[in-house]
Amino acid sequence: MKKLIAGIALFGTFALASAQSITFDTTTFDYGAIKPGADGTRFFNVTNTGDKPLIISNVKPSCGCTTPEFSTDPILPGKSAKIKVGYNTANPGAFNKMIEVFSNDPVNSRSVIYIKGNVDPNAPEPKPLTPEEQKAKAKAEKKAAKIAAKEAKKAAAAK
Repeated sequence: MKKLIAGIALFGTFALASAQSITFDTTTFDYGAIKPGADGTRFFNVTNTGDKPLIISNVKPSCGCTTPEFSTDPILPGKSAKIKVGYNTANPGAFNKMIEVFSNDPVNSRSVIYIKGNVDPNAPEPKPLTPEEQKAKAKAEKKAAKIAAKEAKKAAAAK
């Protein structure tokens, strides 16, 4: 009987050690001081540090002024994806928003990321993007649009 219990415990340990694992490059994005109407879009990088596919099932903002976009496509082991987060910069004043990320990670099925900053009409003008930053932004926007179209197609097919 002891061997059976020890075997089950050992198997359970290996099962948990062999799983998907969610990791973020940063859990808080600080916008700093930004002008009303400024671009409120930012990206969080998500990496699967496990050895099984990671699936983000939902991304839930704490309020309606924050809009996340994400893909439910599996993130393969060692690969990364982006969660696009938009903040409505028409709302003046300081903000600190929580965004919940739900995945199939057995240890962190609910992760929390944050955005913060201050929408201030007296904020300095944003520095212009470098050509590399413009290229990266265009690539990220194209990928986000492709994901959104794919999700809309899935939703239409489900009806």
